[in-house]
Amino acid sequence: MTRPRTILFDIDNTLLNTGGAGGHAMNRAFAELFGVDDGFGKIEFSGRTDLFILQSALDDGEIDGGTQEHMDAFVSAYARLLPESLVERKGHVMPGFPQLLNELREAGAQLGLATGNFSEGARLKLEFYELAGHFAGGGFGEVSRERSEVVAVAIREVAGGAQPEDVMVVGDTPHDITATLANGAIGVGVATGNYSVEELRESGAQITFEDFSDHESAAEQLLKFEPGT
Repeated sequence: MTRPRTILFDIDNTLLNTGGAGGHAMNRAFAELFGVDDGFGKIEFSGRTDLFILQSALDDGEIDGGTQEHMDAFVSAYARLLPESLVERKGHVMPGFPQLLNELREAGAQLGLATGNFSEGARLKLEFYELAGHFAGGGFGEVSRERSEVVAVAIREVAGGAQPEDVMVVGDTPHDITATLANGAIGVGVATGNYSVEELRESGAQITFEDFSDHESAAEQLLKFEPGT
């Protein structure tokens, strides 16, 4: 590794799979606050920010008031209900973690998050799966409906003055990749979610992995990759 590299990670279906705990807790919180069952049932979560998801549910449910008016109460209820859902739903850490994170940190990489999760939801998920200590902050789902803005905040918070070609964002959806490219960073796709390697490449990912089972090889590729090679 010739220069310091910042690597930002998505959470759901990239670092871990909660078995649907997040969606389950969000539905319970929505029903508790607004009396609407399965308020998120018609909404595609994959690659979206929690702010986008909440706004979509409020619009679909024709709930009076804007997202900002309801967000604090919703996030509070969600955070209260999520720990129970994490226990109930049998999730797992994705292949190669936390080993990959340890190897990247030992090599001098700066690690952070670029996730659609509300920051409190991200904290609870990472603590439950014992991954929280690896990351130096990041961008979170309350920042914006647009994932590209979440990535921009993550780059500022974690990478500081780093050049875009020294920042990577690892994610499992085309939204992760396009949001990364919009910020001039390197898009890394991992096919541990709902999208194939081919679909991630088509969205613009410069590096792709089926998963990170071979964490030693993956760490080497991430650390040595140069744009245009």
